[in-house]
Amino acid sequence: MSAEWVDDSQEARELAGIQRRTVWVLSVGQVLGGLGFGATVSLGAVLAADIAGDESLSGLAAAGVTLGTAALAVPLAALARRRGRRISLASGMAIALVGVSLVVVAAALRSFPLLLLAFGLVGAGQTANLQSRFAAADLATDATRGRDLSIVVWATTIGAVLGPNLVQPGQAIGDALGMPPLTGPYVFTIVAQALSIVVYLGALRPDPLLVAQTVAQRRRDRVVAQIVKPDRPTSARYAIFANAAAHGVMVSIMAMTPVHMLHHGASLTIIGLTISLHIAGMYALSPVFGILADRVGRIPTIMVGQALLAASLVTVFFGAESNTAVTVALILLGLGWSAATVAGSALLTESSSEARRTTRQGRNDLSMSLVGAIGAITSGIVLGWIGFTGLALVVGVAVIATVLLAPYGRIRPVEPDAQAPDAQPSDAPGATVDEDGGR
Repeated sequence: MSAEWVDDSQEARELAGIQRRTVWVLSVGQVLGGLGFGATVSLGAVLAADIAGDESLSGLAAAGVTLGTAALAVPLAALARRRGRRISLASGMAIALVGVSLVVVAAALRSFPLLLLAFGLVGAGQTANLQSRFAAADLATDATRGRDLSIVVWATTIGAVLGPNLVQPGQAIGDALGMPPLTGPYVFTIVAQALSIVVYLGALRPDPLLVAQTVAQRRRDRVVAQIVKPDRPTSARYAIFANAAAHGVMVSIMAMTPVHMLHHGASLTIIGLTISLHIAGMYALSPVFGILADRVGRIPTIMVGQALLAASLVTVFFGAESNTAVTVALILLGLGWSAATVAGSALLTESSSEARRTTRQGRNDLSMSLVGAIGAITSGIVLGWIGFTGLALVVGVAVIATVLLAPYGRIRPVEPDAQAPDAQPSDAPGATVDEDGGR
């Protein structure tokens, strides 16, 4: 940003224009990124079980993705802080592109260790997808943060829903190209990942995070003092916990659904449709939850998410023998994840001072991914031990904990012993925020 703003209204107009462009570019990137995520989820467990020759190891496919996401969350967040979102997002997609290519190689060689490594690299794409929602919040205002963030999350719907439904045409393309079984759909993923790199590098200009950092510094340097958002670590910690818990519940159930449905006679087409509907639940209504979070508060919207997650687990418990009931449960699971994640991400952003924001965002994605990896790994063991219904009971503990800890998420007056370097004194005007139930 080279131009100086003559007043706050001109600055606001400049930033609003950049924000609109940023949301559009991130949305296009999410469509492409979602395409890769959808194909990976729908075939990962089946491909892992086929190569390993042991269905109990099928959950390691999702575990590989989530561990890769976890491993790269903090480094990519640090890269974003140094070089901006543009370089960070493109780097994540480039690593994922290498991973998808290695998935095909691993299938050809029938190498399970290489397959797990490949899925770990694919996790970088998921890291970039997660980071995109925070990129949408870099220049958003308090009144529109949830909405802007959720629009980018919603854009994932297109690619993520389309991805699993490309299984059959992908198989046909794979057969024509002589690719290993179950890897044909990854042709679409490779193309989508490559295009996303071009979009981020070419169109995400100016970089929203670098602009936000420049604006924050200018405001601190102005003669007329600006109110700088205080740091609220307790609320931020709860937001990270709520995001991680919802993600763990979602991954644990979703990772085992393809294997469970295969045991009950479902075809790959039906499984692909179920995963598509689940992913639609994750993203399609995210703008609704974003607007809800802006209007009624972050904590109430997180609680809506917990209610939906609980409804999903109850449906699994009583309807595990029915593929139709499992499909309904997966839709509810996606909706619950969406409400909790959109509101939790908005709460984390506004609870963190500018100096600590990207660091906490990286820790948030790390926590989500680690919990998801643990869920994916242990869900296969639990499935073999006490079945799909038992798995629903076990992961329900996370929903209960999120509800019980909700009071810690409320934005209270600034904790005097934990102010960020750029936070205002606790007795400054505007240093407290009314407790409106979670805003």
